[in-house]
Amino acid sequence: MRFERILDNGRLWAVMYDGESVNVLEKVFTQWNDYEWLRAFFTKHVEDLSSFFHITDIDRAVFDTVDDANELECLILDIDPEANLDELFRPLENTRLTEVLLGREKAKGKYHTHASWLRLYAIRLESGRYIITGGAIKLTATMQEREHTLEELNNLNRVRDYLISLGVFDYNGFEDYNEESN
Repeated sequence: MRFERILDNGRLWAVMYDGESVNVLEKVFTQWNDYEWLRAFFTKHVEDLSSFFHITDIDRAVFDTVDDANELECLILDIDPEANLDELFRPLENTRLTEVLLGREKAKGKYHTHASWLRLYAIRLESGRYIITGGAIKLTATMQEREHTLEELNNLNRVRDYLISLGVFDYNGFEDYNEESN
């Protein structure tokens, strides 16, 4: 597992898992802009789409996803150097009230005609500094309900455990690790 810098100022990183040719941020945005991949995904999960979002038109779901993904990608990649990433990323657990060591976080799309089902998942190194571990189209109330979102939850935990095993508990430790590994 490697980490690639997304923003020049070092506030946002993305994981590149072993055996992958691109980092997770590139991977999810590629999928979220691939009409065939999206059509297959929504065809497989049409029951979730209709029961949770009351949408039965797969083409509409595909077009909504591409629009939302483009907006989210622009927000992430064109973010102002002074912008507060803590406003974009929120605790994964909606009930969490305090900060935790290497907290598990999520960022949501902002689709306008219905709630967004796009999620980016990240580990919070410290205020304003994140490592993206993956992303998913979340059509159910919890991540444990579907294999693809459970996999993202497992990735969050795996990256967090990996950082802890390296002795990385904050951004300074992460910087030290990156300097030593390059």
